[in-house]
Amino acid sequence: MNKNMRAAIRSAQTGMSCREGGPFGAAIVKSGRLIAVAHNTVLKNQDATAHAEINAIRIASRKLKSFSLKGCVIYSTTEPCPMCFAAIHWARIDRIIFGTQIHDVQKRGFNELSIPAVRMKKSGKSPVKITSGFMREECLELLQRWDGLDRKRLY
Repeated sequence: MNKNMRAAIRSAQTGMSCREGGPFGAAIVKSGRLIAVAHNTVLKNQDATAHAEINAIRIASRKLKSFSLKGCVIYSTTEPCPMCFAAIHWARIDRIIFGTQIHDVQKRGFNELSIPAVRMKKSGKSPVKITSGFMREECLELLQRWDGLDRKRLY
């Protein structure tokens, strides 16, 4: 499990160094095999939907030739926003494993809706399993690195 979150973290670091988006990365695994890794490309693509989770879902769906990612687990460096949670649900991903929480990025000025994944799961009656705080310290380091960047752009 650690290696999958580390892949998401490395992707987020790449995105930050290229200034393509914020400090966010995601990795999708099926049957222990890494299927997709992506980072946020909101700034690069000028696309508000280009979050790491959405980018990873698109890659995994193309590779598996299916909209359904049943049997997959998504690792995300930060708790998925409502848009990403909905996409994870619609893609039928079995489990979300994430590091930092929405309030961690809100404190940094990102335009986040403060609706936690557990609340979305409950109100939407989603079967997606949620594991929070996984490798939190390592994921928090991404946000701290973001804090120190000059010329960063919030969105």
